[in-house]
Amino acid sequence: MDMRFDMTQNGAFSTPARSCGSQCCNACVVRDRAICADLNEGDRDALSRLGRRVTLQAGQTVMWEGDDSMVVANVIEGTLKLATSTGDGREQIVGVVYAADFIGRPFGARTPHSVTALTNARLCLFPRGGFDGFAMRHGELQHRLLQRTLDDLDRTRAWMLLLGRKSAREKVATFLLDMSRRLHADRDGVIALPLSRQQIADILGITIETVSRQLTEMKRDGFIDLVGRRGVRPVNMAALEGLSEAA
Repeated sequence: MDMRFDMTQNGAFSTPARSCGSQCCNACVVRDRAICADLNEGDRDALSRLGRRVTLQAGQTVMWEGDDSMVVANVIEGTLKLATSTGDGREQIVGVVYAADFIGRPFGARTPHSVTALTNARLCLFPRGGFDGFAMRHGELQHRLLQRTLDDLDRTRAWMLLLGRKSAREKVATFLLDMSRRLHADRDGVIALPLSRQQIADILGITIETVSRQLTEMKRDGFIDLVGRRGVRPVNMAALEGLSEAA
């Protein structure tokens, strides 16, 4: 379900949102890892007053590829996908973001990709113009933005290696390791994958049949357990790491 978010100068939204303030920051579970982590309490409070807390349902899109860059956001909770469209209308997932990640295009005119919730999610959403102005006056925030940009560049280069050189088995192992590092497991050690097997296949550049076969073989070899439709319990992390670094 798509629902466009209209964040005007007075903070009006086309979907329910609530104002933030120091109470939001004090209770924020990602405050020490988010883009605003290095700000002092007063500056963080000032930034939070620019934003609104927004709750997304799985399937909702908050940013659209090619649209004017109107908003940026901290991800408070949930998992979202970054996607672009090919010339014939097919979707290509180009990234996945998690709690404490930053989404949107500050200092840019256009949004380079769509951002859609894979799970229910909560965001701290800022008008892009107001965020840009705040960042220009706060070097700590600019430094964090630079760090995030360089980290994203490193991940992109690593992903180029994955797509270009790794075998299907190595690709799936790398994907599972990334999920295990970024998502919280339940008390039984099970990770609920936010992507379907078809989406995993698309992002890894292999077929859904190959994904299913590799998962089945990893279960048979004792590397993982498969729980339900999307649950994975890593059993032998050392083996997964060895597979992911084999290329």
